[in-house]
Amino acid sequence: MPAVPYFRLVILTSGTLLAFFWMILILGHRRQRNFERIFFFLCLALTCFCGSSLLEVNAELYYGTPPHGLQVFAWTFLCLGLWFLPALAVHLHVEYASLRELIPNRSTKWLWLSAAYLPAITLFPNLLAALQLKTGLGFAAPSHSLGRIFQFWLVLAILIAAWWQWRFRSISPDAEQKRFHTGIFLYLFFAIACLLVLFYQSGKYGPYAGTGLADYVLLWLVVIPLMGLTRDTQRYNFLQIGRQRNLIFAVSVVFVALLYLSFVRRASQWLEPYLPPEASAALLLFLPVVFFEPLQRMMRHLLRQAAQSEVDRAQRLMGPINETARLGEQEKLKTFCEQWIAEQLQLAEVTLALAATGQPLPASPTAKTSPTEIFELRRGSQRFGLLRVRPYGAMVSGETYAALELICEQLPAAFDLCHLIEEKLQLERELAERERLALVGQMAASISHNLKNPLGSIKTILQVQMESRELPANLRRETQMVLEEINRLSMRLNQLLQFSRPGARAGSSVQSCNLAQVAETVANVLRHSAEERRVSLQFARANGEARASVGEESANDILSNVVLNAIEAAPDGGQVRVSLQCAERFCTVAVEDDGPGISASDQAKVLRPFFTTKARGTGLGLAIVDRRLQEAGGSLEIKSPLSDGRGTRIRLIFPLEKREDKPT
Repeated sequence: MPAVPYFRLVILTSGTLLAFFWMILILGHRRQRNFERIFFFLCLALTCFCGSSLLEVNAELYYGTPPHGLQVFAWTFLCLGLWFLPALAVHLHVEYASLRELIPNRSTKWLWLSAAYLPAITLFPNLLAALQLKTGLGFAAPSHSLGRIFQFWLVLAILIAAWWQWRFRSISPDAEQKRFHTGIFLYLFFAIACLLVLFYQSGKYGPYAGTGLADYVLLWLVVIPLMGLTRDTQRYNFLQIGRQRNLIFAVSVVFVALLYLSFVRRASQWLEPYLPPEASAALLLFLPVVFFEPLQRMMRHLLRQAAQSEVDRAQRLMGPINETARLGEQEKLKTFCEQWIAEQLQLAEVTLALAATGQPLPASPTAKTSPTEIFELRRGSQRFGLLRVRPYGAMVSGETYAALELICEQLPAAFDLCHLIEEKLQLERELAERERLALVGQMAASISHNLKNPLGSIKTILQVQMESRELPANLRRETQMVLEEINRLSMRLNQLLQFSRPGARAGSSVQSCNLAQVAETVANVLRHSAEERRVSLQFARANGEARASVGEESANDILSNVVLNAIEAAPDGGQVRVSLQCAERFCTVAVEDDGPGISASDQAKVLRPFFTTKARGTGLGLAIVDRRLQEAGGSLEIKSPLSDGRGTRIRLIFPLEKREDKPT
């Protein structure tokens, strides 16, 4: 038997196994990108082309004259695989160029794809003619059966791929990728030169007629790039698959085992004249035992190296996380951890769920519905949280799993650091606020001392003048205007004094009041002001008492400011509604108006002191309300707009008075 069939056997076996290896790798990786999908179909076409040729060579070696049905079957899949190779090769490079942002827009991409598949559609009759062949099946040179035009299209597709490889080389981010693309570019040009020469000389009168050397070059064109891509994917994480090392190792071990079993079968046939096939197969199967000791040493070194690299990798990942933790914002740290871990470990999704104080952790999803892996975060014996990760493939790779475990051991410390810094910043803000309020109090006391008494004297003098019957009418009107301005200034001074002093808490005794009665009193007092502005003030009276844990004076300050703001915000002929509702532990007073509402940007500012949207306001009304509620242990909620872009509802939440059961 000549050596040519065995030479073809080696090439075809390598091409089939490499293409099939990449198909399994892509299916296991499951990255949802068009690039992986097209690469899978390209490998499928290569598997059909090389596998069908391999089937024919094995049938020739085994039968001498292969069965006709088997030849037709192999020829059909060989032609189909070869037919789609040029279009898929161009499409693959276009998708990769799109990922690298070398194609500016979708219309340009669609032009490239049309140019890739148009020749395959145009030359489809050539494929039908080749598939209809029953005799003269050219397994040694199948491209000849598809015609010279197809051979020209094949060379042109390889030339386009080489041009794209040159462009990829020019934008490569590192030396490894530049070296890879340079090597593929040079190899493709060498293959084009060989194909052109062999296609020209392998005609009817050429010296290489019938040898199929052009198709041997095409087979090497398949094997060498796939071998280089496999090596660089493992070493340099090309195509972002290198992190899935357990997948690569598992597939590699299976393929090596299959190759060795195939070798055992072949060798037992070669040794059949000297040994029974069962004896030679048994000897060859036990032969790898002698390599166990070197393999054990090699694996020990690889495992130690992998463990050290993952520890270093986890430390590099924790560096930016600890820097973010020093900012003192836990929500920002949580979001950063999810994005950073997913990006660096090349995971499809990362979700961090922290246990709230006094609350259990959310339930973990079952493995039947999702490939999600769950990692526990612990602080000592206490569960701190859960880290859920979803890989692109069917499972998290071994080295990624180890890195995630190391990260989970250090994440609680990062969040503790963030919490401490957050508390420190909060204390600093509170201290600065107290200092500012103390300064406001000193300023208010000074203003009260220097302005309130003179204003009182001026008001008294003007009131005496107003009682004089001899005062002209025009001066009476002007004097009345001055009195109104003095009253307004006095009210502003009172607001400033209210804000500067803390709420009255008589010693250690807990104050309380009938909140329903206070609300009704405030509504009755301010009803006159509402009528002057032609605003309807409605109060829903509560049945019985609502004993709130707040002093009557503080409750009056709170309700007066909010209701007065609502009256001033309501339009002419508008409505202000005050309602009271009690629950088990809290009592809520809702004040609702149909004014223009509060914008989203202003809602974050209305509780700040001295912020106001009114032309003549002090900006202290809601600041006083918020402060008095905090002193009483309550809270304030704002909702605006309510409907049709208008209206505001302010909910004042007061804690109810604690009632202790007295013994009888």
